[in-house]
Amino acid sequence: MKLDILAFGAHPDDVELGCGGTIAKEVALGKKVGIIDLTRGELGTRGSAEIRDQESAAAAKLLGVSVRENLNMRDGFFINDEEHQLAIIRMIRKYQPEIVLCNAIEDRHIDHGKGSRLVSDACFLSGLTKVETSYDGGVQKAWRPKLVYHYMQWKNIEPDFVVDITGYNDQRIAAILAYSSQFYDPNSKEPQTPIATKNFLESLNYRAQDLGRLTGVDYAEGFTVERYLAVNSLADLK
Repeated sequence: MKLDILAFGAHPDDVELGCGGTIAKEVALGKKVGIIDLTRGELGTRGSAEIRDQESAAAAKLLGVSVRENLNMRDGFFINDEEHQLAIIRMIRKYQPEIVLCNAIEDRHIDHGKGSRLVSDACFLSGLTKVETSYDGGVQKAWRPKLVYHYMQWKNIEPDFVVDITGYNDQRIAAILAYSSQFYDPNSKEPQTPIATKNFLESLNYRAQDLGRLTGVDYAEGFTVERYLAVNSLADLK
């Protein structure tokens, strides 16, 4: 299956939190979108890997993505080396996306920055014909995505551009809240974490609203780029 967009996240829920509205919108526009989680989030304070497996499947259904896979890397301890790069390359060559979305370039959780660099490096290496990979017994052809964008996460990194997600914010929030083990629940007996507070839950809306306010729409999600964006005309910059 060839995908238009392939979104990577170090943990289940990273993609939903960072670009869930964008994914929902692109799916509604007819694009084929997939999600690859690097780890199962097994070191998370709340819930378990098994619970997060179920939650990620529910979230994927809510977003309408075509496929979701988990590479089962070690939460907290995966590194940017040949073994892990090749695992990413196999996914890129398998799905041949035009656009890759990945973690924030730098963030509170160490896996986010690591995941960002790992996926970015793998996107480049995936285009080299002398990097040989196989999948399901077949030799894979080289493939390099045309574009790599990094979504925003905990930190308020200044975006290079935003995507208008007006009309898709409710779907985004529903996909995030599919991870009920991770977020604010006044009846939960689990330990409190930075993302399990009421403040963080409310921030899911007010950040999107603020990015929307700054760009003249109701809700938006922000991204950073790795290289210059090219347009045909100044009129294309809105």
